[in-house]
Amino acid sequence: MERPFAITLGVGSSLANHTGSWRVEHPEYVHRMPPCNAACPAGENIQNWLYIAEDGSYEPAWQELIKENPFPAIMGRVCYHPCENVCNRGELDEAVGINSIERFLGDYAIEHGWRIPGPTSESGFKVLVVGAGPAGLSAAYHLRRSGHAVVIKDATHAPGGMMRYGIPKYRLPREILDAEIDRIAGMGVQFQLNTRVEDVHDEMDSFDAVFLAIGAQLSKRAYIPAGESAKILDAISVLSDVENGTPPSLGRRVVIYGGGNTAMDVARTAKRLGADEAIIVYRRTRDKAPANDVEVTEALEEGILIKWLSTVSNMDGEKLTVEKMELDERGFPQPTGEFEDLEADSLILALGQEVDFSLLGNSADLDVTNGTIAVDRAMMTSHPGIFAGGDMVFADRTVTTSIGHGKKAARNIDAWLRGSDFKSSEEKVPVTIDELNTWYYTDAPHVISEKLEAARRVQDFSEIVKGLDESTALYEARRCMSCGNCFECDNCFGVCPDNAIKRLGPGLGYEIDLDYCKGCGICVSECPASALQMFPDA
Repeated sequence: MERPFAITLGVGSSLANHTGSWRVEHPEYVHRMPPCNAACPAGENIQNWLYIAEDGSYEPAWQELIKENPFPAIMGRVCYHPCENVCNRGELDEAVGINSIERFLGDYAIEHGWRIPGPTSESGFKVLVVGAGPAGLSAAYHLRRSGHAVVIKDATHAPGGMMRYGIPKYRLPREILDAEIDRIAGMGVQFQLNTRVEDVHDEMDSFDAVFLAIGAQLSKRAYIPAGESAKILDAISVLSDVENGTPPSLGRRVVIYGGGNTAMDVARTAKRLGADEAIIVYRRTRDKAPANDVEVTEALEEGILIKWLSTVSNMDGEKLTVEKMELDERGFPQPTGEFEDLEADSLILALGQEVDFSLLGNSADLDVTNGTIAVDRAMMTSHPGIFAGGDMVFADRTVTTSIGHGKKAARNIDAWLRGSDFKSSEEKVPVTIDELNTWYYTDAPHVISEKLEAARRVQDFSEIVKGLDESTALYEARRCMSCGNCFECDNCFGVCPDNAIKRLGPGLGYEIDLDYCKGCGICVSECPASALQMFPDA
């Protein structure tokens, strides 16, 4: 994943040069893998668009960002930013706020009405995308940019998938979701909503390829003994009904069974719907909960109670019985036989989601195992021309992962339609903090995005996290240490004792004149970003 500007190497006319015949190594500028890029499930060239944004070139930065991911305003809100978890800056002071800068660029693009034009030429191929969630939308976007006619069919009345029907508005305002989806429609992608595909094989007569991205929208069930009057609901239905404007009556005391992000979301939603008390019951400890730690923290701030090491035993009327658990010597929860009664008007199950494979019809030729569909390295199923991604395949079930699947599938579909193979870039080892000269970088603490106070948050579904303004976004972008790639700091130019390094101009990098280079390696050792390495002479 390289910078858009060229960093070139002048090789010199001959190794019999002004340095003498004793030189055995010479420096070269290299393009290395930043850890943020390596960790991004959507495959963004993060370091590149950060670099472009540093001088206020927002539209070029946004254009670079959407080459890989068309949803920066969405991702700046819902991505759990694994890029920041590995950011080398975090070893120095605090990680760069990549997610918040991405949100700023996405919001700035919406505010200024930036659009994405359709392709300059049509390929003549037609592709069906089943499902208008993050994987399907991402695939449709990249396929359309490649010149293919794309039709998205979705069984719901509005596109977005679980971004709309599973993520509450306080995390993802619908005007943001709609704006970024509308751009894809503006490229010429056709949406057929309220359209359920009954048998994907029947669609193959009308399309050259199919991408399945139906997501996991069926709630897992659990057997819980319950009386006839017990009110037991599933989390996905609750969140979907809220989105559709028909929220269920949950009562004043709500218990949620589960420990994932959906459990946190539905508990926080219950509070916003008027519940006095929302209690999450989870059978393991906090450190084993699948929910993101930020979700847990925000839920606790909003007054959600969480009973760790507990499991729901039964429910009779408004009385719910919980059994306490304890960890065995291997760290697994085991029943204790000790019970506790809770008053509950309703119980919401948030135990995970499953894929509805009924649309596959006669799926004898599709390999479905353990609730997921098998795909090869090109994201193609066992049926030629049918590809799949997102929650349907075995992978992390996050929006970011699904967007990455959509892009990968689209590029492989494009290659398959054209009779070739898509060649992904070679894997590179990420640059580590010990390879950088951190003395060069001054302390610059991370900008914290403002949040609404907890007492204000639970009153309605207003967005709780505020975005950066222009000054803080620029500051945050400039905190990037450009790990492994030249950012034209002039350090090599200044330390070279032989004037062997020549400036090529802004954005063009440098040239090394090997007629003057002695191969001393000072430029390599003094490069802040580890963007120079020594190589043997030929």
